[in-house]
Amino acid sequence: MSLVNLLKKTCRKTLFTTPSHAQGFFIFHKLRNFYKYDISETEAHDPETALSKAESKATKIYGTKSTSFLTNGSTSGIIGAVLSCVNSGEKVLLWKNAHPCHLNAVKLAGGIPVFYDLEKIEEWDIYDKTTPEIIEKYLKDRGIKAVLVTSPSYEGIVSPIREIKKVCEKYGAYLIVDEAHGALYPFSENLPKSSVKIADFTIQSLHKTAGGLNPTALLHCNCEVDVKPALRMINTTSPSYPLLASIEKNINYLNSQKGRREIETLISEIKALKEECGNCEFFGDDATKILVKHPNYTGEELSEILYDKYNIEDERTNSKSTMLLCGIGTNKAKLTRLKQALKGIK
Repeated sequence: MSLVNLLKKTCRKTLFTTPSHAQGFFIFHKLRNFYKYDISETEAHDPETALSKAESKATKIYGTKSTSFLTNGSTSGIIGAVLSCVNSGEKVLLWKNAHPCHLNAVKLAGGIPVFYDLEKIEEWDIYDKTTPEIIEKYLKDRGIKAVLVTSPSYEGIVSPIREIKKVCEKYGAYLIVDEAHGALYPFSENLPKSSVKIADFTIQSLHKTAGGLNPTALLHCNCEVDVKPALRMINTTSPSYPLLASIEKNINYLNSQKGRREIETLISEIKALKEECGNCEFFGDDATKILVKHPNYTGEELSEILYDKYNIEDERTNSKSTMLLCGIGTNKAKLTRLKQALKGIK
């Protein structure tokens, strides 16, 4: 039985177990349905078996050795991956401006961080991709045990993961890819190539672009390492089964004909927006990140105009450009509003 179907099933037992609300006492009434589906590891429900089956199905969908559901964001996936393959005193290569969880993961493993830098694309004020040459320079003589790469970046810059993986294999290092912003990649040929079948570990956030609830995510493993012991160390023993069920449903939707059509429609509509906004420039490898700049304004000024005049909030901005994040849930009406706003800025 799937997790989703399990939560729909009526429990015939009288439970003197956690959670004490017993799916019938609603302190926060607006979350009434969430309470109704908030079960625990009781014999009456047996959600652990359903979760195991859901993760096994996800493994087949993604073509990985294992795919683990996460309810503490990509942060827990990064930490779990590092703890799984790095021992105390071993070196880990990471970008010095990466998400804080990268360094925190190394610290928790007792590892030694080695930092690499990236060039700036000055005209957009964003960092360029990680290249195999950068990685090999550090792997040659430093005894690196694992490499952490962010791809895509917040702004949609994608690194050549297959080539980086070859370098890591050459020097016997694990490759961990923070693909938090690329959860749609496995489901469209019109988006960059996903790392899930290439890297040793790939972490994706479903809540960023794939329509998932905060903070649902996935940890994909493509090597012989068992990530479960590490995840058990950092995760609660009382997980949220409504959130876990939402992950199952989310993956099934992305893999469905309807979900894939939704992604292709989104990409097509974003492409049309860019073509019609001739007064702006666009950049990046990932269509779901609308990285835009206007010749008459800084990135911060463009962000303020969009927010104050057009009631549009962006995801990220800098001195040169502004990034508006799109994904499942970015409908045509939202994109039309953005298009009209950008075209109206002189």
